[in-house]
Amino acid sequence: MRLSTILSILLFFSLQIYAQAPAIEVRAAWLTTNWGLDWPTQGTSVDSQKKELQKILDQLQAEKFNVVLFQARAQGSVFYRSKIEPLSPFFNHSNNFDPLAFAIEECHKRGMECHAWIVTYTMEKAKVKYTGKGKRRRAQIVDKKPDYYKEMNGTWYLDPGRPETQSLIKMLVKEIVSNYDVDGIHFDYIRYPSNTKKFPDEDTFKKYGNGMSLYDWRRNNINTLVSDIYDEVKSIKKWVQVSSSPLGRYRVLPEIAPNDGWTAYETVFQDVGHWMNNGKHDLTFPMMYHREKYFFPYLDDWIKNSNGRIVVPGLGIYQMDEQSWPLEDIIKQMQYTRSKNITGQAYFRTQNVLSNLKGIKDSINSFYPTPAKLPPLTWLNDTAPNSPIDLRLYRSKGDTLNIEWEAPDDTSDYTYTIYVSFTEEIDTNDPKNILVTGLRTKSYSFPINSGEFGVYYFVTASNRFHNESIACFPGFFVHSEDEH
Repeated sequence: MRLSTILSILLFFSLQIYAQAPAIEVRAAWLTTNWGLDWPTQGTSVDSQKKELQKILDQLQAEKFNVVLFQARAQGSVFYRSKIEPLSPFFNHSNNFDPLAFAIEECHKRGMECHAWIVTYTMEKAKVKYTGKGKRRRAQIVDKKPDYYKEMNGTWYLDPGRPETQSLIKMLVKEIVSNYDVDGIHFDYIRYPSNTKKFPDEDTFKKYGNGMSLYDWRRNNINTLVSDIYDEVKSIKKWVQVSSSPLGRYRVLPEIAPNDGWTAYETVFQDVGHWMNNGKHDLTFPMMYHREKYFFPYLDDWIKNSNGRIVVPGLGIYQMDEQSWPLEDIIKQMQYTRSKNITGQAYFRTQNVLSNLKGIKDSINSFYPTPAKLPPLTWLNDTAPNSPIDLRLYRSKGDTLNIEWEAPDDTSDYTYTIYVSFTEEIDTNDPKNILVTGLRTKSYSFPINSGEFGVYYFVTASNRFHNESIACFPGFFVHSEDEH
């Protein structure tokens, strides 16, 4: 008996692999646009850049990713049509091309979410001229910048303590959320620079410190921005998720590294536990680009401080290139997340995945044998929609099975999951039953082969908060050749 690819997945995949892969899991990749690192190839046409992005998203879909963190702003320039900041030089500006709008549309076509990744405080390199000769040669900053820009080590930064900075970032977020169908806003570099002892914010602290210690004041500056943005986003579109990628180690763990000099809380003033515990974050993607004792205990610590929010560890697969890590180190980290029932994994960065660096794509392919749904955002909304209605199945020429249904109500803002079973009962928590998820259409077609068997098909509806309905009344289809 010949079986289609999809049905062979259903019937013959290892039960052991299925037991390891949950039905609900975030599977995310950072797609870097700055300098064209992941996309696009420089100097190519708009059409070529579009086709290149479509190919990348096709590959991510094939590997069963469900979230793309698309870099929409980096160093003060943007990959969307903004009235606030200039277009990035790293994409083709012809024909009014809007990369963010295109990325969102193409992600949604493939059942993936698109979160707008924003580099928060880091701006462009400072322009300098040199004066003097020999030992007297000195760099002099020649850029004319507002006083809420601060220069450190040849790079400009927005000063987190200045109200003008807070206002600029909030305007950018409002612009994106209001004008684009993004599924999330994702902050990177929402922190002070690494060498904070040299950060020149003495004047700002003197003016706005309000009696706090310097370090508490700095943390409060970021806390205030995160809180204000979260509230602003939810007032516009409550379902848009707010997340960030803080340093991979939240705070000093004395039993592991009592003199740790690279933590989110102590080193760069990211109090992410405060954000989660005060309900100002939906997801956290900590950049856990470390190994062994600097990974496992710190991931446990993130969970302790999550307040039930979603923690998705960022895995530094690029380190297999830059630091010559073996693939086994990444695999151990992936396996540990599953053993701890953590809600997913994220990978930095897309090109390292798709180039199959040291076999990582092959490993991901085995690790994600079935599609996965996204975790419900119950703290935002815990009401599931009604079930889809009027399920219809029919076969068309070319051995294509067509599944169609109607939405449960007049709301069109649903995604759909199709399940398959050999019985009239369906367990929607069993990943091997998922045929496809994240559909934004009320129909699905796929090639089948014939055989003496029949299959039940079910459909559920999910709202923008990932709350899933009960499965609809199933449709039964006999795959016999006589059923043409």
